[in-house]
Amino acid sequence: MSENAVLPEGAGLASPGTAAQAWRWSPPRDTWLIRLFDHRGFLAALCLFPAAALLLVFLTYPLGLGVWLAFTDARIGRSGVWIGLENFESLWHDRIFWLSVTNTLFYTGVATVGKFGLGLWLALLLNERIPFKSLVRAVVLVPWIVPTVLSAIAFWWIYDPQFSIISYVLRSAGLIDGNIDFLGTPWHARLSLIAANIWRGIPFVAISLLAGLQTISPSLYEAAMLDGATPWQRFRHVTLPMLMPVLSVVLTFSVLFTFTDFQLVYAITRGGPVNSTHLMATLAFQRGIPGGQLGEGAAIAVAMIPFLVAATLISYFGLARRKWQQGESND
Repeated sequence: MSENAVLPEGAGLASPGTAAQAWRWSPPRDTWLIRLFDHRGFLAALCLFPAAALLLVFLTYPLGLGVWLAFTDARIGRSGVWIGLENFESLWHDRIFWLSVTNTLFYTGVATVGKFGLGLWLALLLNERIPFKSLVRAVVLVPWIVPTVLSAIAFWWIYDPQFSIISYVLRSAGLIDGNIDFLGTPWHARLSLIAANIWRGIPFVAISLLAGLQTISPSLYEAAMLDGATPWQRFRHVTLPMLMPVLSVVLTFSVLFTFTDFQLVYAITRGGPVNSTHLMATLAFQRGIPGGQLGEGAAIAVAMIPFLVAATLISYFGLARRKWQQGESND
């Protein structure tokens, strides 16, 4: 072709329509990988995998190992062999173990009643219009956010037989002649631990129930007042039924936390005097770690499981009340 040849008009340029067709996006091919990531079950399993892995490593494995050790004669420094129910048979005839069971049930029952009575009263109070409400709510949380060991040391000083501030105040008021031995006698020590646990657990109960109270519609109280309901009737027929789902969950967590309490008891009394304040958790630790009897300590810990399962079932049946709360019939 000669240099002077003229190209047809538009021969060297692509038309806009042709360019758009050439660069038009086309969907990817339907491969097995794309179908896999479009599957809802696979995506759910993929998102749950990190949480499931953490639970498997840090919860399922230690729990399974503890159950296995409960049926062996393992000691610190050597692996045990399978002995079946011998550890549980030994505990059945162990007076200290049954004392720890009694202490745990008494400790959990009295402390839970105290925390819920005072916590519910505090929640009802904070739900009203009071001055400096936000500041009071922040102050209420202090016992809960303080480290357990630090609060245990504070109570250990409060209960000190020589320098107790309680004994000093009562002695100054002329109510007692000498100091009270809070931690030196069994019943004084048990009640002192329960008081410390109640003080520490009230904020959790109060704030949780306060959150539940604020979800109750004010129109229900207005309707009850128009019908002439007294404050007790409003609480009995409006507040309590509407608060029951939250109450059941908080009750379950409170029972679990109290039943498995270890730090507060061990830091204040270490199970003394003469094993009179041992809970099942502290006795399991004492037998398993300082005592070296890993199998027996694990057996005591495994014996706690039926009680914890019972507390979980209470929560399940309490949550069933939500159907009634939402206007549906209970199944």
